[in-house]
Amino acid sequence: MNKTVAFVSLAAGLALTALVLGLPQLAPPHPATPVPPPRPATASNGSLTMTSRLSHPYITPGSSDLFVTVDLTGAEVPGSKRTPVNLAVVIDRSGSMSGYKLQQAKQAARHLVGLLGPEDRLAIVHYGSDVKSLPSLSATPANRERMLQFIEGIWDDGGTNIGAGLHAGRSHVVAARGDYSVNRIILMSDGQATEGITDDAGLTEVVKGIRAEGITVSSIGVGTDFNEDLMQGFAEYGAGAYGFLEDAGQLATLFQKDLQQAATSVARNVELSFTLPEGVVLGEVLGYRAHQDGRTVRVPMPDFSSGQVERVVARLTVVGTKPGSAVDVTGLKLTYTDLLKNAGVESAASLSAMVTERREEVLARQDKDATVYATRALSAKNLKLAAEALRDGRKEEAKGYVIQNQALFEQASQVASPAAVEADLAEQKAVLLDYEQANDDEARGAAVKRTKSQAAKSFGKIGSVY
Repeated sequence: MNKTVAFVSLAAGLALTALVLGLPQLAPPHPATPVPPPRPATASNGSLTMTSRLSHPYITPGSSDLFVTVDLTGAEVPGSKRTPVNLAVVIDRSGSMSGYKLQQAKQAARHLVGLLGPEDRLAIVHYGSDVKSLPSLSATPANRERMLQFIEGIWDDGGTNIGAGLHAGRSHVVAARGDYSVNRIILMSDGQATEGITDDAGLTEVVKGIRAEGITVSSIGVGTDFNEDLMQGFAEYGAGAYGFLEDAGQLATLFQKDLQQAATSVARNVELSFTLPEGVVLGEVLGYRAHQDGRTVRVPMPDFSSGQVERVVARLTVVGTKPGSAVDVTGLKLTYTDLLKNAGVESAASLSAMVTERREEVLARQDKDATVYATRALSAKNLKLAAEALRDGRKEEAKGYVIQNQALFEQASQVASPAAVEADLAEQKAVLLDYEQANDDEARGAAVKRTKSQAAKSFGKIGSVY
């Protein structure tokens, strides 16, 4: 990327930040008296708590862009007995998995077996060009021995038929689905689909179909050759979690983490919706699939475990009218199946902004937390662009997006504090160093996948990205 293009890109990013986050070119004047921080709106009628904020609780007359941030938190259930689970682990054993990666996948499967009790069920599926499976069994001591023997017999062979592996996992979970409230597939792969259904759209439809049957899909990518966008999409459409591992030696840890998340589930079929008043326009929901129908914007969310946090950030345009009056910004509704109550639950909240002619009041009352959350979501967009540029060999362009992020966080520090974005700036610095050292295809591939995982977390997918 030439210097002119880099400068224009950076200037555009800073202009967006100044416009949306309300950041002045110089630090805002301090008010004569301290202004109390804005209070977020909180709603909870069940196992999920919804906490919402406006980046700008005060706006000036005319059109203003602002951010809505919504945190969803699963209820803590300390000391409770974990929920029995009905699982299928689906393991790639294609030729590219030979040696160390397959050894570690088998060890991770053994570890998973050891974590289960008689109240749990597990099916084990391994796929290459064809599919082999041990049908779902209760994890009694005798059956765990059968599972371990089956795992020992997994060998590397053939291509990568992800679709067939998913179909087999689905059939085994469905067989016992009615007896369990938690039904889950954990898919692991190190490569691209080469046999059976090979197009992304077709494979995504398979996952959508599995989810429609009440089964959650989590996905784990190993190494640098798999399609991270596809695997992240599996987790998103499957309402599960996504993990990236450069080293297959960490597979056992991720299998255990996903089991823990599944076994402490508190909510499923979770959907957040925004109701936009007349005159309010949706700019975007950053990093999530969102469906707008008239004045309603729906955002599907993953299943939630105890203590899990996910954040949604949306950019809206509102129009301030008479100074001293309030402007409705959005209504919020959260619907889900509460697994602690075994019932459907709905929570609601609304957000409004006050209109003032005093710009210093707008700045003084800006929500510091919402400003940082919004800046992270904006930085995530740049990280995705940086990853694609690096993948295509445009390293300087990729670095330019990261440098732009550093400027965004420096600006946000003027509203919040340097300490509030210290970790964010350190992350951007680490990305730049990563890119500097990415001098061959494998290093670039790993850097791309690390960047996209970081972007997903910065968008707000805090608990559903490992």
